[in-house]
Amino acid sequence: MSQAKKCRVAVNGYGVIGKRVAEAVARQDDMELAGVADISTDWRPRVALQKGFRLFGATGEHTQAMRESGLEVVGNLEDLLGVSDLVVDCTPKRIAAVNVDIYRQRGIKFIVQGGEKHEVTGHSFVAEASYSSALNRESTRVVSCNTTSIVRTLTALKHAGLLRRARGTLLRRATDPWESHLGGIMNTLVPEPEIPSHQGPDAQCVDPALDVITMAVKVPETLAHLHYWSVQLTRPASTEEVLDAFAASSRIALIRTDAGLSALNTVKELMADLGRPHDNLYEVALWSDMLKVEGDELFYAYMVDNQAIVIPETIDAVRALTGTMSNAKESIAKTDATLGIGLLTQIAGRR
Repeated sequence: MSQAKKCRVAVNGYGVIGKRVAEAVARQDDMELAGVADISTDWRPRVALQKGFRLFGATGEHTQAMRESGLEVVGNLEDLLGVSDLVVDCTPKRIAAVNVDIYRQRGIKFIVQGGEKHEVTGHSFVAEASYSSALNRESTRVVSCNTTSIVRTLTALKHAGLLRRARGTLLRRATDPWESHLGGIMNTLVPEPEIPSHQGPDAQCVDPALDVITMAVKVPETLAHLHYWSVQLTRPASTEEVLDAFAASSRIALIRTDAGLSALNTVKELMADLGRPHDNLYEVALWSDMLKVEGDELFYAYMVDNQAIVIPETIDAVRALTGTMSNAKESIAKTDATLGIGLLTQIAGRR
């Protein structure tokens, strides 16, 4: 695909991730949002129409039901795929694994999200670690929110020549905020039943060389995830050297508790004040004044916005698959600029 021609992107599934992907695609000057497909007849597709997005039904049956509910529907998913160069599948877990047969039959490039298994595409994507191996592929899988954060932070240490092995404990939010009235845990903690938890092996799907083990527990809140990490470095290092390694990634924001960012809710409030759509925190928000280095041991903590962190990765994955940008750093910089990534560290970060 030539640089002059915009990539026509379809989004299948207009939920928590899909709506954010659609809005991010619409901000790119080298992409065109061909439309969004869904099955819902509630308020969500009506918002898509209000934003000017072309709406499609996932199937003929869904298309009819959506029209009967008063929605202005252009056609069905097959129609959307017919006017698209690539589809980002943001449907619920395991549905995309079925949809890929449709995409392959149509010969259209596709991206699935981290709820699907690595084997669905044979490639797992984090821009700073696996962009080059995704170039011109048929498909890729943008890994989950937690896995994205793990690969980002460990890759930063790896690029600085500091990473030997990493062990992390994840405090996972119970459910997405918008559906917390439907379920989720209260007055308890639920440990993931196996060690390692699935996030560590998943990170190794992106970079098999990572020596990483994770443990996870589900907690009764919905704002975001919180990670604590213990890393053995390749050698003794200073705190400043480690901070420099993290600061080299634009998608790791070094924040400070003494700037008032002492809890998950305060960081989300700052995102709202910055005018981020949906209060999105695209970066890993890592507390620089909490970070501790003892010889060759490193300890740090950070916050992960489960609804937003994968959005910039998805935009970069579109460019990688279509080959419109062969250089990862150029794509990352372009995506960052359109989403306002970089402001967080400037406002309340490292000093």
